[in-house]
Parts: sequence; structure tokens; C-alpha cells
Amino acid sequence: MSRLVPLALALTGALSACLSRPAKPRVQVDGSSTVYPIAEAVAEEFQRAHPEARVTVGVSGTGGGLKRLCAAEVDIATASRPIDVSERAACAARGVDFIELPVAYDGLVVAVHPSNTWADSITLAELRALWAPEAQGRVVRWSDVRPGWPDRRLSLFGPGVGSGTYDYFTQAVVGRARSSRSDFGASEDDNALVSGVAGDPNALGFFGYAYFESNRARLKALAVDDGDPRNGPGAVAPSRESISRGLYQPLARPVFIYVARASAVRPEVAALVDFWLFHGAALAAEVGEVPLPEVVSVRVADRFARRVTGSAFARPGAQVGLSVEALAEALR
Repeated sequence: MSRLVPLALALTGALSACLSRPAKPRVQVDGSSTVYPIAEAVAEEFQRAHPEARVTVGVSGTGGGLKRLCAAEVDIATASRPIDVSERAACAARGVDFIELPVAYDGLVVAVHPSNTWADSITLAELRALWAPEAQGRVVRWSDVRPGWPDRRLSLFGPGVGSGTYDYFTQAVVGRARSSRSDFGASEDDNALVSGVAGDPNALGFFGYAYFESNRARLKALAVDDGDPRNGPGAVAPSRESISRGLYQPLARPVFIYVARASAVRPEVAALVDFWLFHGAALAAEVGEVPLPEVVSVRVADRFARRVTGSAFARPGAQVGLSVEALAEALR
């Protein structure tokens, strides 16, 4: 007998054994780059506790994740804004019911280079004048934003148009989602935005608070004055406290996961979501997100336990300036 025959038989047996082993239950998550740090942390900790499961986390942006959810391609979409009208219609057309769950708070940080000595704060009106569509070609220098600021050309950085952070910022600042000037350095990767601002003394950009917190030495955050005395006098700097207390307005907002109801019947998906809701506060704090207060987290857990479907934020802009109390009320 050829010496190759026993080897071939051995390989065949090994392959058959591998194929006969049950595949690990897989949970697919995709969406927001803002929510990615906490999603990744949850996935890693869950798999340590449940080595029999496999969780994959993608970063196609809020719009990309929700599109995949509505196409029944993923079990969970992460989102830095509520699902919008067209996305709800797409889900309905495919018969995909979803469970909407806020999982943390986030603040959009307006950041500049650390060498910037002239800007410590910025008003909401100035941000609007800077980012509105009509600013393109007109507001191009720091002195165009505020008299007394230097005659230096601005470099702008922000999330790409598929990002929920871009949607929220334009809704909150410009007054209309997905409406802004287009002459800025855009990226779906928040780390690229951080690098853009950190590498240019004349830069200004915006991104999620977690990315600022992990890059404090490379960035300077501007305090934001929304002009509303109910939120405290003057400009408010982004911090965990100002975000959680609703003082950093209008750039503080909840972030979400959307769970396909059909997926929630699978034990591995239900176990992952329960794990996220139970351990999410500690993990959110570790990665720089702001944990939900207990009054909200209790209602979120109840919402999932009862498998409540649909969105509590059907009205455009309903999430802008949302206080902890209003969020708790929306989840009743």
C-alpha cells in the first residue's frame, strides 16, 4: 500500500471530525463608529463568559448598520441617532420588526488643535454659521467665524454623510439633518478625524466623546454656548457630568442598539443583549461613554424583556436636546 493512503485516510477522518462539530452560534452586529468602542467591549466580555458563542462587530456607520438590519443581514444594528422614517419604512417592507434600546449617552465634542490659543468656546450660532450649506466658500477663515480670531484659513473635519453623528450634529446645529457645507475632511472613522484635528493647528472638527477622552493629550475641546439660560450660564465644556446631567446642549444625546425581533428569539442573541444591558454601564464608562442613569436603564431592560417593537423617536429631531427625564418618559 502506498504510504500516501494512510495519510489521506487520516486527513479525511480529521476533516470529517471538524465538519461534524457544531458551529459556534454567531451574533452579527454592525453600525455606528461612535458606538463601536462599547460594542466591541461588550462582545469581548460576553465571549469570555460564553466561549461557545461568536460575536462579530462591524463599523459601516449608523445608516449602513440600519440598512443591513432592515435587510435581515445582521441581528443588531448600533446607531448614534434614532432610526429615521425611510429606514423604518425599509424594515416594514421586509417584515423586519425591531426593538429599540438606548444603551449610553454620548456628547459630540467640538475639538481644535492644542496649540489653538484664541478659541476656548464657541456659540451655537457660530457653529451654525460655520457648518450651514451657505457657509461654503464664505466662512473659510477663523476671522470669518468671530471678529478678533486670527486671519487663518480653517480646516474642517467631520463624520461622513452616512454617519448618525453627522445626522445628529446637522439636525442640532444647522436645524436640518444631513444639511451642511461639503468642503470638509469627511471620514466614517473617528480615529481619522482625531488625527486630522490633532495634525493641523488651524483645524476644527467634531466626533464622539469617547474618542476625545482617549486622545485628550492631542486635542482641545471647546465649550459650547447654546444661548439657553435654562442650561446654565454661558458655555459648557463636554464632560461626563455635563453630558449625563443634560447641561451640554444640544450636543448630548443617547446612542442605541436595534435588535431584530426575529433574532431575539435565538438564545445567543437574547443572552448578548441581556449581558449588554446588565454590564453595559461599567463597560461604557471604561471606553469613555456616559452610562445611562438607573431610572432609564431599568426601563430599557423592561422594554427588551417585553420585546417592545418600534421607535419612541418617530418625530424628526425628537432626540435633540433630550433630557434624562424625557428619555425615561419616552421609554414608558
